[in-house]
Amino acid sequence: MIPINVEFQSEHDLYISYMPFLKEGGLFVRTAEPYELGVEVELNVLLPDSLEPSLIKGDVCWITPTGAQNGTPAGIGVSFTDDPDKVRNQIEQAIARQLSSSEPTLTM
Repeated sequence: MIPINVEFQSEHDLYISYMPFLKEGGLFVRTAEPYELGVEVELNVLLPDSLEPSLIKGDVCWITPTGAQNGTPAGIGVSFTDDPDKVRNQIEQAIARQLSSSEPTLTM
């Protein structure tokens, strides 16, 4: 399992990276490192205003390559498979006002 550290500086950064359309939730992680679909990863996620990161296990379900259209940054989408700290709930509470926004995100 590949460890990845992810830190969100603001609720807006979290909003544009969150993938609520996945069954268990997920996050888009900016990275230029190459990954393959289905690879298992461990995300150490530091949410805005959090003091310590939370661990989430997931699978790579999305790849945005370097040089993608519309200037979208390179990265991977990670679908949560094990979320013992209930990070999905924490994310949805933090960005609740923005979830119905029509503002484009880094995912869909």
